[in-house]
Amino acid sequence: MTYKNVQLTYDANIATITLNRPDKRNAISFDLIDDLRHALDEVEKSPALVLILTGAGKAFCAGLDLENLKALLGNSAEQNLKDAHTMVGLFRTLYEFPKVTIAAVNGPAMAGGTGLALLCDFTLAIPEATFGYTEVRIGFVPAIVATFLLRQTSEKQARDLLLTGRIFKADEAYRIGLVNEIVLPDMLLERARSLAAQLMENSPASLRLTKRLLTAHARAELDMHIEAAVRENAGIRGTPDFREGITSFLEKRKPRWSSP
Repeated sequence: MTYKNVQLTYDANIATITLNRPDKRNAISFDLIDDLRHALDEVEKSPALVLILTGAGKAFCAGLDLENLKALLGNSAEQNLKDAHTMVGLFRTLYEFPKVTIAAVNGPAMAGGTGLALLCDFTLAIPEATFGYTEVRIGFVPAIVATFLLRQTSEKQARDLLLTGRIFKADEAYRIGLVNEIVLPDMLLERARSLAAQLMENSPASLRLTKRLLTAHARAELDMHIEAAVRENAGIRGTPDFREGITSFLEKRKPRWSSP
C-alpha cells in the first residue's frame, strides 16, 4: 500500500514507520492518523517482529496540525466526540500493538507527539529532543494522554507535567523513566536497529505472548478510564477557554482567559 503521510519500510524482520510530513514538523493531521493506523495494520500482518517509529526531518512530531486545530472551532459536539475517539483509537492501537515497538525520537515531540513517542515499548531520544503535554496552554484537557501517562510515571510527576504544560528535555524524560536511552543523533536509528536485533534473539512466541499478557493486564484499567477521557477531551471544546486558547495560539498572542 502507498502512503502519503508516512513511509513504511522493511529490513529483514524489522519494520520502520516514518512520520513523513517534514515541512509540517510531522504534525498530526487526520489524514496522517488514517495512514498510520493502516501502516500499523500492515505491519501487524507482516512477518516483522519489531516496529521502529520515527520522524522525517528535524522533528519527531509537533502535535496537532494547525489546519486541523483551526477546524476544531467549527465542530459540532458529535464531531468532537468522533474526533476524540479517533485519537484514542490511534493511541490505543500503538499502546496495545502485538509486536515490540521502539520510538526513535529524532527531535521535538509535542502534545500528541509526546503521546506517540512514549506509548512505544522502548523510547530512544536524541539529547536535543523535547517533550511536552502542552494542552492546558491552549485551553485543551490532556485527558487521553493522561490516561496512559499515569501508567508510566508517578502521579506526582504526571500532575506536574500535565498541569504546568511545560516543555521538558530528554534528560528529564530519562530521569523520570519516560525515555529508556539518550542516543547521539547520528547513532539513533542504528541504536534502534541494534536494540531490535537484540530483541529478535528472543523467542518470537515469547515476545508475542508477553506483549499479549501486558496488554491484557492494562486493558481493564484503560477500558474504565478511556470513555471518561474521551468525554473530557470532547467537552472542553465547547468552552470559551478552548475557543480563546486555539484562537490566541493561531494568532500568536497571549490568551485572555475567561473568569473561572
